[in-house]
Amino acid sequence: MRVLRLNKSGLPTAWISREEAATLYVKQQVLWSIGEQPLRIVGGINKFGVRSEINMDPIIACMGDHRRQNFVPGLNNALLFRRDDYLCMYCGNVFKETDLTRDHIVPKVQGGKDVWKNVVAACQRCNHHKGGRTPEQAGMELLAVPFEPNVFEFMYLANRQIRGDQMEYLRSRFTGQRCWKM
Repeated sequence: MRVLRLNKSGLPTAWISREEAATLYVKQQVLWSIGEQPLRIVGGINKFGVRSEINMDPIIACMGDHRRQNFVPGLNNALLFRRDDYLCMYCGNVFKETDLTRDHIVPKVQGGKDVWKNVVAACQRCNHHKGGRTPEQAGMELLAVPFEPNVFEFMYLANRQIRGDQMEYLRSRFTGQRCWKM
């Protein structure tokens, strides 16, 4: 289980381990925290026979960069396929990650760029059929409009094991450009 680290203005900066979060608590670098069920870390026993223990929330805000308003996540297939819920955006079938490809809506051969708003997940069959054409030229229809994830959506895409309270925090700041399957 990972802890969602935020900057002081509430923007996500990273998923960190429980141990990294405990270190931030011990160093008194946590400004504020939220969560429904605190995490408990139990340490060793000191020379007086007392076991150390830290209770911490699953979402913590620490000092740090608060200038991430123009954040653009790096594009890679794993995040792209997760954004598109492992669906081929042409035929609508669900596929394993290994059976999906990255399709450029405006193909590179026609000047299309390799950016979030120009790529979708596509099965090999549909991608091959579309080829170097736009969906309109190929007589194909996109099932959803591709979008660039904001920092909150990116944090969702970047972690496969998210607690309910963490998901609630992130989801409340999704752009709503697409229905998210959860």
